[in-house]
Amino acid sequence: MRILYLISLLLLLLCNQIGTAQSKTNSIGKTKWFDPNKSASTYCNPINIGYNYTTENHNGIPDSRRSSADPLIIAYKGDYYLFATNQAGFFWSKDLSDWKFVYGSFQRNPSDDDQCAPAAWVVNDTLFYVGSTWKKDHPVWKTADTKSGRWVRHVDTAMLPTWDPAIFQDDDKKVYMYYGSSGKLPLCGVEVDYKTWLPKGNQADYEKLYTATEVEDIQRPYGEIKAVVGLDPAKHGWERFGPNNDMEPAPWGNFIEGAWMTKHNGKYYMQYGAPATEFKGYANGVHVGNSPLGPFTYQKHNPMSYKPGGFVIGAGHGNTFADNYGNYWNTGTCKISVKDRFERRIDMFPAGFDKDDVMYSITSYGDYPTLLPNNKRDQTKGAFSGWMLLSYKKIATVSSSEECMDVQTHRVDTGGKKVFEKICYNPQNLTDEDIQSYWSAKTDKPGEWLQIDLGRKMRINALQINYADHKATQHNKAMDIYYQYQIFMSDDNQNWTLVVDKSKSDKDAPHDYLELTKPIEARYVKMVNIHNASGLFAVSDFRVFGNGLSEKPKSVTGFKVDRSVADSRNAMINWDAQPDAVGYNIYYGIAPDKLYNSIMVYEGSSYDFRGLDKGTGYYFAIEAFNENGIGPKTNLTVSN
Repeated sequence: MRILYLISLLLLLLCNQIGTAQSKTNSIGKTKWFDPNKSASTYCNPINIGYNYTTENHNGIPDSRRSSADPLIIAYKGDYYLFATNQAGFFWSKDLSDWKFVYGSFQRNPSDDDQCAPAAWVVNDTLFYVGSTWKKDHPVWKTADTKSGRWVRHVDTAMLPTWDPAIFQDDDKKVYMYYGSSGKLPLCGVEVDYKTWLPKGNQADYEKLYTATEVEDIQRPYGEIKAVVGLDPAKHGWERFGPNNDMEPAPWGNFIEGAWMTKHNGKYYMQYGAPATEFKGYANGVHVGNSPLGPFTYQKHNPMSYKPGGFVIGAGHGNTFADNYGNYWNTGTCKISVKDRFERRIDMFPAGFDKDDVMYSITSYGDYPTLLPNNKRDQTKGAFSGWMLLSYKKIATVSSSEECMDVQTHRVDTGGKKVFEKICYNPQNLTDEDIQSYWSAKTDKPGEWLQIDLGRKMRINALQINYADHKATQHNKAMDIYYQYQIFMSDDNQNWTLVVDKSKSDKDAPHDYLELTKPIEARYVKMVNIHNASGLFAVSDFRVFGNGLSEKPKSVTGFKVDRSVADSRNAMINWDAQPDAVGYNIYYGIAPDKLYNSIMVYEGSSYDFRGLDKGTGYYFAIEAFNENGIGPKTNLTVSN
C-alpha cells in the first residue's frame, strides 16, 4: 500500500509540474501590448515564413542566403497550404498569417533542387503535388495525410515536361495541365488523364515530345497540346525585359512563365508571369477565354497584379486562390536580387473580379499591414489597415556596425555581368525602405541592439523585422533555426518599457511581423538581440507602423502624364513635390472606376513609366501620404 501511495503521490506531483509548465508556456512572451498566442487581424508582406537557405554553391554562388519564389496557396479541408520553390517541405496555416512548416523534401543529391516552382492541386478531394522538370523522371505525388509530410507516388514518371506547372480541374472533372518557361516560346496546355498523367489523345502523336532532348523542342506543342498564351512586348510595355522594361532587344528574350488557371462565371482566366523574376516590373498578366484550352484574349486591364515600387518589389509568378470566405487573393514573387538574382521572397495581395468580370489585384500599400479575411468583402479598394509607416528615414542608432566591404553582387542591371560593389552596413539602412540594403552588427552576440527615434511620440500598432543574411553559414533546411529578441519602447530614451518579449521564441521568422494587442504611444523603439538564426545580427529594415498623430498631406498639385508620341508604351509622370509628404501612390487603370494598378514612389516628383499598352487609353490619379495618413486623390488625368 505504501508503494502505491508513493506512486500516486509522484504522479500527482508530475501532473502538477506539467500543468505549471504548460501554463508558463502559454504565457511565455505575453506583455501588456503583445501576446504571441493571439491571432492577428493583419499581415505584412513579404509573407513571414521560414524561407529555406539555398543549397551549397547554388547557381555557382558560395554565399549563404535565403530564398523562395513561385508560390501557390490553396485552401484544403479548411486550412491553407503554401508551396514554393526549394523549401524542403511546405507550410500550412489556419488564418493566412501564422504559417507552420512541414518537412517533406524530395531532394536526391546535396546540390540538387528539391521541388522548383511546384504545382499542388486538389482532384476529387485528394491533394496532388509535382515539381518542375524538363526530364521524364519526375513522379507525381499525392497524400491523404497532408500535415504528416508523407507523400505516395501517384505515377512514377510524368512524361509531360512539368516546368512551372499548373493543374486545373474543371467542373466536369476533366483535368488540365499548363506549363512552360521561355524567352521565346508560349505557355502550353493540355488535358491529361490524371490516373496515368499522360496527355489525352493518340500517344503516337507525342513521340517527338517523348524523345526530345532540347528544352525548346520539349516545350513545343505536340498532339493535342495547345499553345495557350504568349507575350507581345511590341504592344505591351510591361512585358518588355529589363530593370525598367528598358532592355530591347532582350538578351535572353522576354520571359513568360508561371501559368495558373482560374474559372469565374463560366470564363477561364489564363494567368502568367512576365518579363523576368529579377526585375521590379515582374507581374502577373491574364488572358480570358471560354474554354480551358482557349483561344484566349488579352484582358484590357493588364497586368492584373503589379508592384514596381515600395519596400516589396515584384508580384509575378504566383497563383490566385479563394479564401474560406470566398475572397480572392493573388500570390507573387518579390525580389531582393543582390547575393543572387534569384534571391527572392513571396508576397500576397487582395484580388478578385469586378462587376464586369475584370480580374484585378490591389497592391497599393501592399507592403504595409493588410487586413486578413474574416468575412466576404469587396476587395476592389484593397484591404489596407490604415496603419502608416512611421519609421521612414528616421534616425537609427546601433550597438556596432560592420565595416564597408567590396562585394561581388549578382544583379542583372548591367546585362548580367558580375560586378563588385562597395556595400556599407550603416544604421541608416534600417529605415530606408530598400529591401536590398541592410545594417549589420559586428557580431551575433546577445546584447547587440538597434534603436529608432521616431522624432516625436506616435501611436504604434505593429512592427516588422526584416532580417538579412549577412555572413550566414547555413545551407538548406535545419530544424534549429530561430530568432530571439526583445523590443523596448520609451518616451525619453531613459525609461524603457518591455513591449515585445521573444526571448524564449523557437520560431524561424525572417520577416517577423508583430501586431500589438493594443496600440502604445512612444517615441523611441529599441530591439535587443538574444539569438540570431545564422550569421551576424543583421536587419534590412526595422519597420514601425501606426499613426503619427498629426496632419495628413494635402492634395498633390502639378500632376501630369506625358505619354510618348514616339512610343505610347512609355510615359513620363510629373508632379509638384509636397513638403509634408513621405511618398506618393500613382494609380492608373482603363476606366475611372478601374484604377486597380498603382506605383508607390518615396520622395521625388517624377516617374519614368514604361508599362503601358499601345492602343489603350488610361486614367491616372495620384495621392500623397505621410506617417499621419493619406491625402486626397487628384482629379483624373486622361492619357490616350
